[in-house]
Amino acid sequence: MWEERYSAEGYLFGTEPAEFLVRQADLLAPEAEVLMVADGEGRNSVFLAARGLSVTAADASPVGVAKAKKLAEERGVDVEFKVADFLEWDWRPEAFDAVVAIFIQFLDPAQRSIVFDGMKRTLRPGGRLLLHGYRPEQLAYGTGGPPVAENLYTEKLLADAFADMKVEVLKAYDATITEGTGHDGMSALIDLVAVKL
Repeated sequence: MWEERYSAEGYLFGTEPAEFLVRQADLLAPEAEVLMVADGEGRNSVFLAARGLSVTAADASPVGVAKAKKLAEERGVDVEFKVADFLEWDWRPEAFDAVVAIFIQFLDPAQRSIVFDGMKRTLRPGGRLLLHGYRPEQLAYGTGGPPVAENLYTEKLLADAFADMKVEVLKAYDATITEGTGHDGMSALIDLVAVKL
């Protein structure tokens, strides 16, 4: 599915970073080592690399990764891009200062548990997790995201999943976003920022 979606002309979600990431970027120290989970066409990894961070970005779609590399070249930044399935990713313990996961809601609950556990494991103590996605109310808006309620986040779901971390931000809200043709219009969003203890 993603190969087909990313093969279309242009960038499905645009080339500018998610507003959530822009708002939280100052939390990430310059030269921090960051893992971008399911980075797609690279808009978010390229943004962080331009701020001087050391970014590893992976996605399961070779077409998406190729477009991400092109965007990085155009912006004159270095990102370590990988084609990888995060259900089979080597979540090396304490390998990164931050993990960023934006709209990774193609995962069902069992898959989500594997990836959430991996993201926590690969963070160094004191490292931050930045997670941004849709709430179930998004189904009524129909402006992006999967049409599968169980893949979407609630405040309770995230609070329970990351109860072993220090939660700095857990916020549910509605806002209009314009991110290419993939995310366009009023959206039911949720943000999480948490620190590994």
